[in-house]
Amino acid sequence: MSSEDVEFCELIGRVRAGDEAAATQLVREYEPVIRRVVRIQLRDRRMRRVLDSMDICQSVLRSFFVRAALGQYELSTPQELLNLLSRIARHKLADQIKQHQRACRDVRRVESGSPDERAIAAVQSSPSEYVANEELLKEFRKRLSDEERHLAEQRALGHGWAEIAAAAGGSPDGLRKKLGRALDRIGRELGLEDVRHE
Repeated sequence: MSSEDVEFCELIGRVRAGDEAAATQLVREYEPVIRRVVRIQLRDRRMRRVLDSMDICQSVLRSFFVRAALGQYELSTPQELLNLLSRIARHKLADQIKQHQRACRDVRRVESGSPDERAIAAVQSSPSEYVANEELLKEFRKRLSDEERHLAEQRALGHGWAEIAAAAGGSPDGLRKKLGRALDRIGRELGLEDVRHE
């Protein structure tokens, strides 16, 4: 493992623990990439008028930080995180586009210019707001079953899936998917997201 990968794993561990400085560093490094992914995917100028890359970026980071704090992700390189965040961004963007289309919104009637061009004066969220929002984390934990909560707690303590499976029984991949499905379910219950993040 390279020294860069070791530093990255330490950063992810600190993010899982709710370290604000680590979250700030992660946001500083990855937020521009997420916004670029959204802009590239958002080719329709009419949709650019109603969808803001910053809003989608914030949604991606909120999902990531909550799920990371609950132990869903096994990330060992910066490229793995980049791939994950890009995939979440594409799914969230596709979901937003579908919501606008389902609502039969006429995007031609929206004022011209993208939200990015019009609304930069708005106060941007600080990176600390991305850190596993305590209220949101509490709500997620409350809705987990005892077994799901145990898995999340073991992951938050830094235990790997193989180690957890050896103690609890079952396969590492099966337990990982179980926690992922639970977090997807709760995300839908809370109206936060409709996409899987496995």
